[in-house]
Amino acid sequence: MLKLHEKSRNDTVATMADLGRRARAAARPLAIATTAAKNAALAAMAQAIIARERAILDANANDIANGHEAGLSASSMDRLKLNPARIRAMAEGIREIAELGDPVGDVIASWERPNGLRIERVRTPLGVIGVIYESRPNVTADAGALCLKAGNPVILRGGSDSLNSSSVIHACLVDGLKAAGLPQDAIQLVPTTDRVAVGEMLKGLGGNLDVIIPRGGKSLVERVQTEARVPVFAHLEGICHLYVDRSAKLDMAVGIAVNAKMRRTGICGAAETLLVDRAVASTHLVPILDALRAAGCEIHADAEVLKLFFDAKPATDADWVTEYLDAIIAVKLVDGIDNAIEHIETFSSHHTEAIVAEDAQAVERFFNEIDSAILLHNASTQFADGGEFGMGAEIGIATGKMHARGPVGVEQLTSFKYRVRGSGQVRP
Repeated sequence: MLKLHEKSRNDTVATMADLGRRARAAARPLAIATTAAKNAALAAMAQAIIARERAILDANANDIANGHEAGLSASSMDRLKLNPARIRAMAEGIREIAELGDPVGDVIASWERPNGLRIERVRTPLGVIGVIYESRPNVTADAGALCLKAGNPVILRGGSDSLNSSSVIHACLVDGLKAAGLPQDAIQLVPTTDRVAVGEMLKGLGGNLDVIIPRGGKSLVERVQTEARVPVFAHLEGICHLYVDRSAKLDMAVGIAVNAKMRRTGICGAAETLLVDRAVASTHLVPILDALRAAGCEIHADAEVLKLFFDAKPATDADWVTEYLDAIIAVKLVDGIDNAIEHIETFSSHHTEAIVAEDAQAVERFFNEIDSAILLHNASTQFADGGEFGMGAEIGIATGKMHARGPVGVEQLTSFKYRVRGSGQVRP
């Protein structure tokens, strides 16, 4: 006779296997769905989200209350919280995805061989995608819409802290699929908070899962990267750097530094380390740090910075490798572009880095010599976002080098196949 926890585990395993089979069954009809049908579904999803704003907010209020009771961090609470503006942004993000070109069927390249064979490389859906995420209920909408546009069924496993919000949002997505006559199993939400569900996804759901995308904290991503038996698109951390060069305009440097750190401290594109060229320490450093402190930021400074700015804590070795996701920044003086590049390449997580400079040579060296997924010149690191890149929403940022890097949007959610047209050729 099964004990209760054994029965529960078996139930979860069976549930996940069923989700995988249903997603695989939806793959072919979704892969051949017309652009018009997918866009109609997306439009209906956006409309449903706006129409159910009150229901989403009520569900989110329950999640927020549970989050407070569970002692979630301030950054997690910020990611969890929805309001009318964020709900409208969710709907608008889905509409923007509908307006994007349909990548499925795009001819990436074509050529003709001397024997007359005509060869085309054509975009195709990746297959069944699993998305595992924490806190952010908006990922339910973003991931569902992006996967749909790229012709991929998706299984969404949101965090237990956002299950109420995600469930209502998911219902809106299913309404859109129904309205357009597309398979309802194209977007499925894991209905349990049992951690066994994650383990089953990492095993690949009996061969039915083709790709996993984790979106959450370091412990989640580490587990996925360590245990997954299918390919993973992910970044482990967002240790993002902002470098202020000796040629930087002071006002611009101040504005970018405050925005890069303080606009939203809990996102992966928030700046965590500020590097300032020693040549402008006397003119640029204190105004930048004064502005950050005025915005509520805690400064962790190296010994040289502490001599010039007293309202700071001494930085330790750990500060250069910490993703704070909070109103804290590590600050260091460097000897120009050479030292800045050396520091970034030593401590970066290869997510996003920015330079504030007017010296074109310094900018080109920054762009050419730093190996991160996103590099910016005279702009905030907070632009590290698929929506800001004109890609609609994004599922996340990938820092690996295989298949997808940077914001993962509709094109990154496709693979390709070759179509070869002949006229009777045989190989000698």
